[in-house]
Formats: sequence, structure tokens, C-alpha cells
Amino acid sequence: MTKDVIALTPKMPDTAALLVALAAGGTELDAASAADGAVIQLLGAGGRPLVSVEAPVLVQVPGETERLLGTPARVPVWWTETRASTAVPEAADLAGAVAGRLAEVLGGLVWPPEAGRVTAVPVTSEASAAPAPVGALPTVDVVTESTAVVLADRPVIPLTAWLSDVLRTTTGFGAALHIVTPAHCRLSLPLRTVLTGAPNRWVVQDPEGGYYDGLSGAVLSWQDGTFAAARDAAGQPRAAAAFVRADGAEAGEHRLTVQFRTEHPAEGELLLGRSVEAAWRALTGEPPAGWGTAEPVNLPWSPRQLTDLARSRVPEPTLLTVVGAGALAVVRVTRTAAGVEEDVTLTLGYGPGDPAPLDALPALAGTLADGHGLVSMLASAGPGGRDLNVSPRLGRPPLPVAFALGGAGVAEATLTHARRPPLALRPSTIGPARRPGLYYPLGDGTDPAGWDTLSTLLAHLRTTV
Repeated sequence: MTKDVIALTPKMPDTAALLVALAAGGTELDAASAADGAVIQLLGAGGRPLVSVEAPVLVQVPGETERLLGTPARVPVWWTETRASTAVPEAADLAGAVAGRLAEVLGGLVWPPEAGRVTAVPVTSEASAAPAPVGALPTVDVVTESTAVVLADRPVIPLTAWLSDVLRTTTGFGAALHIVTPAHCRLSLPLRTVLTGAPNRWVVQDPEGGYYDGLSGAVLSWQDGTFAAARDAAGQPRAAAAFVRADGAEAGEHRLTVQFRTEHPAEGELLLGRSVEAAWRALTGEPPAGWGTAEPVNLPWSPRQLTDLARSRVPEPTLLTVVGAGALAVVRVTRTAAGVEEDVTLTLGYGPGDPAPLDALPALAGTLADGHGLVSMLASAGPGGRDLNVSPRLGRPPLPVAFALGGAGVAEATLTHARRPPLALRPSTIGPARRPGLYYPLGDGTDPAGWDTLSTLLAHLRTTV
């Protein structure tokens, strides 16, 4: 696996500190920039990439280093990531020396702690990586005509800026991104979101041999330059035993997930993120702590800055991560013919015996309908680690607890029709009286029939009178 080593320093790595760090391989190694200057690489003989050093990120959001690394650090802190090639045995030690020297010079620390060192690492091995072709992605381990493969081994695999760049590049070429990890690794929710659906995959090394898809459980094999489902004699995919095996590590922990869409006129005074903050305050009592386009989330919460960024990217959509107070949201901002849409998936984690605030959902739906252009909202509850990461194992799906429809949807179905579904539930009116929405309670998240109830409700709302 590619070795990731991170230096966490109170000071920004300047030119002098980087020169000391890059000298860890001795004078025989060359240095070059890649990815439009965002990456510095140490190169061996013939231009072979040994270590890639990412541009430092100033993390100003409390708790991010602990969330992603399990290591607390005072903020603000500079996060400098190094990645070692797997093709040269000394590369992992070299990455540790680069990070260790940065921490030594700037007074910081190294993650993982055992990787840090300050002594030079001579590269004498004849085993080597091939020279990188012009325009190659500097942090990808294997590239074929159809697939870019990234090898990773860390407790939580986040959606880093470089990984986001790889995904954007492969998508542009119509190629797949496959992230290969050992079975003990977990994905962050933002990374899990972007890996959803073919052709991208989370490929997990099965402890019993082989590989499987960490999200679907399908047994995989390397076929024609990509990981694809291995099929039995009948041509059907097989589920890996490691995926369906029970795991008690998260026993009693549970989550509440609130998905909602809001729509706004594309006006100059529009301020995005207000609906996210309203949901955060309703369910946690606090505003979000920070936001960013990648992980670690590095910027303090600011709807104004968020809006400015999204506006600068139009007509392209903007994918954002928001964190704080035991919660995480993935937000997608899209410019449409009707205005601007915010698609939000807010997930909150709870320990055993800590109830989710289901009683706050009606008021939240009312707030979103009254002043934030609510289109629809679905809340669901179910088991899941309170750390909000994704394990490569089969989990029990969440169950719906509430659905809300904004004023436009109710008007389309007609209020009389929408408030009389063929179900034993009574919706309540939310939002402005002149164009009300409706809130539908669906249960407490313990009855599997909740999905049937939701299906019946949605079918009723789609049937106009």
C-alpha cells in the first residue's frame, strides 16, 4: 500500500523548511513540481517518482485532525501530506523523513507517529517505478485505459483535495476511480458519497484472500485492466463472506440522517448555507464549525464565503463538506433554470443510550418551509457508528421517520389531496399560510414497514386529482 505520512505544524512550511525536508533523500535525488505546482515530487534515477508532497493546507476547524487521524491538534494547524510510491522499498521511510523534518524544523508532529524520522534515507534499491509520463496524475498508483487505481492504508480515507482532483480528471476522461484498501480502513462520508455508483469503486482486500466491493459486498477480480464483479457458474455476482460477517464494534451506536432540498431565486443578495445552519441549530443547538471543498475541512463556517465560491464556479455544481458538533453534511449547490438548488445530506451520530432528537424534526421542517425554499425533506434513523465513517461491511439500512413536502409540491398535488393519504397518519401544515407545505410523521425508526408507508405516500402525492 502507498504510505501516507502527514506533518502537522503550527507554522506554514516555507521554502527553507521544504528544502530541509526534501534533502532527506540526499543530493542524488531530483525535485520537480506537478499538478500545476500543487505537488512537489522527489524523483529517483530516470525521473522515477518516489515521494509526492502535497501543498500545505491551513486547518482552522477544531476537531478535524482527531476526526480523520485520531490525533488531536490545536488549530490553526498546517496539514502537509506526503505519499510514498510502493515501487521502491525506501520510499516509505523517505516520506516519513520528509514529514519528520518538517515537524522538527517547524515544531509540529507527524502522523502516524512511528513514521516520523529526521535522518537521511539513501535510495539504493534497484527496484523502481517507471518514469511518470507527461501529464500523469502524480498521486495515482496504477493507470490503465479504463481505470485509475489509488492504494491507501489509513484508518479513515478522506476526500482530500488531491483525491478530488483525481476523481474530477478520471470523470472527465470517462474513466473509473478505484480506491484499494485493507479491510480495517473506513471511508469518510464525503468520499463514500462521490464513490457511489459505477464505474467508481471502493475495493477492499479480503482478509481471506481476494477483493470485494466495500459498498456492495460483491466479490471482485482484476479483469482487463479494472476491478469487476466475479461471477459464479450461473453468471451471478457473489457476496464476500467478510462483508456480511457481523461486527459488534459499533453496537448500540446510531445515526439520524436528514436529506433535504431547497430552491432559491438566483438573486444577487442570495446567501447560501442558511438552510444548513438552520438544520444544524435545530438538531444540535449550535451552528456548523467549518466548511470546505475537501477534507480536512479547513475553513471556519461562513455562508458568505460559501456563496462566493459557489457563484464563482457557475455553471459547474459545487460539492461541499460541512462539519461540527458530532454532525457532518454533504452539500451540493447547483444552478438550474429555476434558480439555485441546495441538496443537503446531514448526518448526526449518537452513542448507546443517546436518543436522536426526532421531536425537533417538525419544527425544522417548518423553518425550512417558512424561510428557506424547502422542496422536500426526508429524515431516517438507524444503526451506524457515531464517528460517521463507513465500514466495509453490510449494515442494517436506516428507516424513515418523517417526510416533508414544500409549498410548491403541495400546490401541485393540491392541498386537499396531499393532506389525505391512504394511510393511518395525519400530516401537519408547515410554512406560510398562503402556500403551506405538509409534514408527515412516519414512525420512530424501528418499524421496517416505514419504507412501505413512505412508498405509498409518495405514490399518492404523484397522483393528482
